[in-house]
Amino acid sequence: MAKKLCALTFDDGPNTDTTPLVLEKLRKYDITATFFIVGNNIDEDSEQVVKKAADMGCEICNHSRTHSAMPELSAEDIRAEIEFTSGEIKRITGKRPKFFRPPYIAVNSTMYENIDLTFIAGIGAEDWLPEVTAEERAEKILAQIKDGAVILLHDMSGNTPTVEALDIIIPALKEEYEFVTVSKLFELSGVTPKKGIVYSFTSQTTEY
Repeated sequence: MAKKLCALTFDDGPNTDTTPLVLEKLRKYDITATFFIVGNNIDEDSEQVVKKAADMGCEICNHSRTHSAMPELSAEDIRAEIEFTSGEIKRITGKRPKFFRPPYIAVNSTMYENIDLTFIAGIGAEDWLPEVTAEERAEKILAQIKDGAVILLHDMSGNTPTVEALDIIIPALKEEYEFVTVSKLFELSGVTPKKGIVYSFTSQTTEY
């Protein structure tokens, strides 16, 4: 029987403290993930971490340049945010990203008109809040999981409880689920992403 599919994703990197710890967990469990990176977080050191993730088979995607609330920006500024980070991803990995996660999952029609990438959200765990424990983060994800899900976590600097939560989430799902990149999630699910949908599951059909 074929396994169900899910995509493990991380926001707000890259950095040289938490992102490498996430990569260690991925290596430990022999899985891949997708990283939605913030362009302004790329420097000489964190760039090497992005290269390492890509070399491991992980997918690198766009989370804007400055992590601003983009509905408040002009069309020109929105395009600049996306182009900067997509350009950096292409420079580092050789591939332009296919997917974009809107900061704060805040979207409007101007963004859809000016961003030619598939919009991704995901099932989350409020894992940017320090008071949410590793166990609570894992419980929140496991309570929402279903076939075709995108799991939304954060590898922001210092976010070690999420790294710890991976030791609960991944073993709990690995018997039943195959962990794939976001690109593979859509491909293996037989879904062609549409414009106007912010996907948390590949099964979504309701447009913005």
